[in-house]
Amino acid sequence: MSKKLPLFVSFLFFVCLTNAQVGGDNVYEFLNLSPSARTTGLGGNLITVKDDDIALAFANPSVLNSTMHHQLSFNHNINVAGIGNGYVAYGYHFDEWKTTFQGGLKYISYGEFDAANEFGQQEGTFKASEYALTIGAGYQLYDKVSIGTNIKYIISQLESYTSNGLTGDIAAFYQDTSSRFSATLVLKNIGGQLTTYRAGNNEPIPYEVQFGISKRLRYLPFRLSIIVHNLQRWNILYDDPDAVDNTFFLGEEPTQTDEGNEFVQNLFRHFIFNGEFLLGKKDNFRMRIGYNHFQRSDLSVANFRNLAGFTMGLGLKINRFRIDYGRNFYHLAGSQNHFSISTNFREFKR
Repeated sequence: MSKKLPLFVSFLFFVCLTNAQVGGDNVYEFLNLSPSARTTGLGGNLITVKDDDIALAFANPSVLNSTMHHQLSFNHNINVAGIGNGYVAYGYHFDEWKTTFQGGLKYISYGEFDAANEFGQQEGTFKASEYALTIGAGYQLYDKVSIGTNIKYIISQLESYTSNGLTGDIAAFYQDTSSRFSATLVLKNIGGQLTTYRAGNNEPIPYEVQFGISKRLRYLPFRLSIIVHNLQRWNILYDDPDAVDNTFFLGEEPTQTDEGNEFVQNLFRHFIFNGEFLLGKKDNFRMRIGYNHFQRSDLSVANFRNLAGFTMGLGLKINRFRIDYGRNFYHLAGSQNHFSISTNFREFKR
């Protein structure tokens, strides 16, 4: 183990030094969309929780565990302008290997578009969609530490242009059940295009490093999580020369406009805060809320108060099925409505 550790650290250091881009500069951006209604209701990111929810393994394969054995999850997100995305996943655990596997398909359909020539004359319609076939494995390394990896084969079809890609995730998860504390590190979307939309035009993919911690309170049925994203790149501010910055953290008026305020703005853009109330027998009823400052900063409309960056959701288990709803107040122009239903085949045998 001691000989392998320096190699792993060197690999991690190398990956963190690779060129990184943020939103809009990459292909296959749909990989960063929330895979489930539960995740949507918690700020669009949930890498800090390890339970029986198989959909969590898409973003963090190290949370794969034996309670996900025969777990099946269907998720669909209704976006604006007729765009829809979703994720379907299934889990299987091998006791002999102490390993849990998942198989899933993530998809997005951008809808139907009008095809026109250079003179604006309509010549028909076309569609655009993207898919990510996912295979993952999670292994319990020690009592409190688990590791995992995902491999994602990507198919992108945009009108007559197609591209294929291959990416992978590497993750480690620490959980102390006695103190109800967990921490995780995830390296997402390591890889690239196998074939490009145009010959010789290779484009970057949305590689990202994330870290998160979670704490479930002892005397209150509530779990708080803090997630730091885009650790591979410090400056994720969007430089808009025409914009007038008149909002601060959570929407308050700024007290200064100097470099100190810019530093704080950039710092909080890396954070996602979320909380989940776990109520009833076996946590069968759940209420969720989240806040994503990066989303609020980029999608708020100047001089208009709105809920951009805030999310909420509910979850309820009825008989053998768990039903979840998540709402992301994406922009003043519209919100996302995410629905999920999951079950475990083992419950039908009881």
